[in-house]
Amino acid sequence: MEKLEKNRIGKKIEGVEYSKDAIILGKNLFPTLNFKQGSAYDLPYKDNAFDLVVCTEVLEHLDQPKKALSEVLRVSKKYVLISVPNEPFFMFGNFIRGKNLFRFGNDPGHINHWTIPSFLSYLKKNGVKIRKVQLPLPWILVLGEKS
Repeated sequence: MEKLEKNRIGKKIEGVEYSKDAIILGKNLFPTLNFKQGSAYDLPYKDNAFDLVVCTEVLEHLDQPKKALSEVLRVSKKYVLISVPNEPFFMFGNFIRGKNLFRFGNDPGHINHWTIPSFLSYLKKNGVKIRKVQLPLPWILVLGEKS
């Protein structure tokens, strides 16, 4: 959000966070940015509220990622930017750093695991037309469009 604001990308930039503590931290660190408390399952916006909706590092943590993705698409007029860990590489990176060794590098907060093909397939099946894919190790970053 800070980079978007700093580079004057977008007229209205808002962030949604579930954790009240994270919102307090965000407002302290970035007092010019707008944060709202809310759930990925019920975003506090009207349909088609934003030209671009960014959803980074969220879906892998959710019990109902399809419901959250549906909300992201609902509040987007057209474009979405979504990222998740490319789990084989993410887990391997954790493991070689000595993180989560007894879980073979698996982050305990990650309850959904995607590879590149499985994530792209997941998005397509759930209403996202893939426009561009970037793979900044160890993530999968997708620019998509509502289909």
